[in-house]
Parts: sequence; structure tokens; C-alpha cells
Amino acid sequence: MLLACIVLTLGLSAQDAKVCRNNNPKNKTTMKTVYDFTLQDKRGNEVSLSEYKGKVLLIVNTATGCGFTPQYEELEAIYGKLKDKGFEILDVPCNQFGNQAPGTDDEIAQFCRMKFGTDFPQFKKSEVNGDGELPLYTWLKSEKGFEGFDADNKLTPLLEQMFDKANPDWRKSADIKWNFTKFLIDREGNVVSRFEPTKDMAKVEAEVEKLVNK
Repeated sequence: MLLACIVLTLGLSAQDAKVCRNNNPKNKTTMKTVYDFTLQDKRGNEVSLSEYKGKVLLIVNTATGCGFTPQYEELEAIYGKLKDKGFEILDVPCNQFGNQAPGTDDEIAQFCRMKFGTDFPQFKKSEVNGDGELPLYTWLKSEKGFEGFDADNKLTPLLEQMFDKANPDWRKSADIKWNFTKFLIDREGNVVSRFEPTKDMAKVEAEVEKLVNK
């Protein structure tokens, strides 16, 4: 069923092709930790990520109409298990990949609460690639680039075929490739790992738990 959903929802627009470009080194920031950045909440208010000092963070770009959207349920399960140990998930909805997050911020938040019972912080829908990308994501990508989709995921060949048609050099770019890419941040605000959406969620949980209990 998940494979069928991916086949139906994956589509490549001109914007998606642009997403696959190489990063411009001039765009890289000199900021050193996640605490130097801000995100906007659903009302447009600036939230300093320094509010999360001392916590382990998982930063995720999400979408409500994607084949990977059921990962919301698994993310919420991890959050419920570890939030009392100093763990937070920062949800950044993004509509750059197949236009799979078309709703308003309120609509997205309501969907996630009603369907998956999410309780972790969700921020304003934003761009994670391109000229309008969040400075946070410029930094995240400079810290951990793309190292490939997971070979043991049955959706990897489909994703690779799609991107190969758009841009043969897509693997060389650090850009976010698709919805539900995740960055793991330690308690000092440093990027520890990057997980592509094809990463087994049990393995993501194991890495998060290891860092939380360190």
C-alpha cells in the first residue's frame, strides 16, 4: 500500500528539478550551533532555537500528502517515549516536494493532530531548498550532506529513477531530496546525523535513544 501511495504521489515539477541543484558555497553560514537560528511558529512569531538548549532535537521537514506521511505516527511514538528525557521533535512542513503539503498552517496542524495525534512542536510551512530556504536549513545541509538513500528500502529505486531523469548530478547536491528528511542534534546544538526518508524508523529511534541516554 505504501508503495502504491508513493507511485501515485511522487511527481517531478520544475521546482523539484531546481531543488536538485548544487549548493552555492556563498550561501553557507558561519553560525556554529542550532541555537543561533530561529523558526517561525504557525502564527508567524519568531522562536529562538536557543529555547531548546540542552535537549536532543530531531528536525524534520514534513508533508501531509506523501507516501512517507505515516512516519508521523512513528515520530509521535518516539516523542512520547523520550520527551521526558529531554528530547524534542521540530516539525517544519514544506510544500517543495511534489506539492504534498498544500494546506494552510492551521489545516496542516489539524490534520496531524486528528490523524496521528501529534504533540511535538510544529512550525510555519517553509522552504528548505532554493533561494527562499530557511537559514537553518542552509546550515543543516552544510553540516551533513546527502549520502544516499537506504539500499534496503523498497522505495529507493523509485526515488533514484525519478531524480536520475531530472538531473544526473543530483547525488552531488547536499539539498533535501524529499519529505521527512531528518537531522539529529545533540545537547550541545551540533548536527550528529542526517536520515533520509528511506531510513528505517526503528534505526532512527535507536540513534535518537542512544543520544538521549548518553
